[in-house]
Amino acid sequence: MVSYAKISKTLDGMKPTIMMIVFQAVFAVVNIGYKLAANDGMRLPILVAYRFLFSAAFIIPVAFFVERKKRPKLTWKVASYGFLCGLFGGALGQNLYLKALDLTSATFVSAMTNLIPAMTFIVAVCLRLERLGWNTAAGKAKVLGTLLGISGAMLLTFYKGPEINLWDTHINLLELTKSNRSNGIAQVHHGGQNLVLGSILALVSCVCYSLWLIVQAKAAAKYPCPYSITAMMSFWASIQGVGFALCMEREWNDWIPRLNIGLLTAAVAGILGSGVMFVFVAWCVRMRGPLFVSVFNPLLLVIVAIAGSLFLEEKLHWGMVLGGILIVAGLYIVLWGKGRELKQVSQQTPQAENEEQTPQAENEEQTQTQVHIEMPTVQTPSAPRLSGGSSHGRGSSRRTATATADDEREDDSRGSHSSSDYVGGLYLYHS
Repeated sequence: MVSYAKISKTLDGMKPTIMMIVFQAVFAVVNIGYKLAANDGMRLPILVAYRFLFSAAFIIPVAFFVERKKRPKLTWKVASYGFLCGLFGGALGQNLYLKALDLTSATFVSAMTNLIPAMTFIVAVCLRLERLGWNTAAGKAKVLGTLLGISGAMLLTFYKGPEINLWDTHINLLELTKSNRSNGIAQVHHGGQNLVLGSILALVSCVCYSLWLIVQAKAAAKYPCPYSITAMMSFWASIQGVGFALCMEREWNDWIPRLNIGLLTAAVAGILGSGVMFVFVAWCVRMRGPLFVSVFNPLLLVIVAIAGSLFLEEKLHWGMVLGGILIVAGLYIVLWGKGRELKQVSQQTPQAENEEQTPQAENEEQTQTQVHIEMPTVQTPSAPRLSGGSSHGRGSSRRTATATADDEREDDSRGSHSSSDYVGGLYLYHS
């Protein structure tokens, strides 16, 4: 019985880890599916449009029923946040990402996605949302990690190196899904010009995802309903994606859904990638925090590299391996610096609360002392004057009114102290 309880407790503690492994595995399958769908002849803008149509059709009903009782009033500002999330994290970011994937390889773009935390740090500093903090260990770690990540991306782009022959399975799914249509894409390009262009597009997509994370954080602060925010993002991304695809692809035969790898990839990416996996990530963030989730990002690179070499005959080179190592090392250094910074902030918050509570308590004691001392002095002289004749009636009434006004001012001062405490408590709670 005891052993069963221990096993059950161990498995329960491993749930977040298992969920994050499943999350990265699903996105690895999505990346491989994107490559196969492009190779099958599906136009990339149409693939993005279908993905977010599937996503919106799935997540909007979920958000409606799950958060229908706690959803605050939707404002134009929150709706604009949803529009920007749909643009940077949806239509624009995905189109850039898929074009980079088509020009390079699934392993290459998976390595480049590990630059997102470093790019987020750079964008936040440029927008003055975060300080550089060079004088602190956390700030130095974030700068060093960012430089390492960028150096790894440059090495990944400009240095190929000798080929690494680990195994040869003689399996190439690209040959099985190769389309006879001449679409100008979906061929395995590894020329220098395509690699440089693909790396630039991958970096720009990382910047888009960084902007998305920043806007999403502001949206969550104004509208604390994660399912509804994701639903708004998918809604706007579907409109933007369809609009962009209509401008780029005028051949209506390409829009006809067919039961092939392209439609399957769009459905998996929309329903699982933007729906079910979001629930996994939200649960893991609530249980272990955002840094725990970010630690698993390099796992996507490992899974895609293994799957690409096994099933797509993607050749690994030492330049890709060394660049990937630098990018992953930079990622973990940035995450370490961010974790140290958050730890310092959490330690300073209780001290700030104690410092604010001490003068508040002293003010309350002084107020109570003033009440006990001043109340008799107001009432004592008024008693004999009230018993006087009518000639003193006006004077006594004036003194009584003065005493009443003094009492009201004391009550107002006590009320102002309590309201300031209340506001301060809300401020500390929200911070």
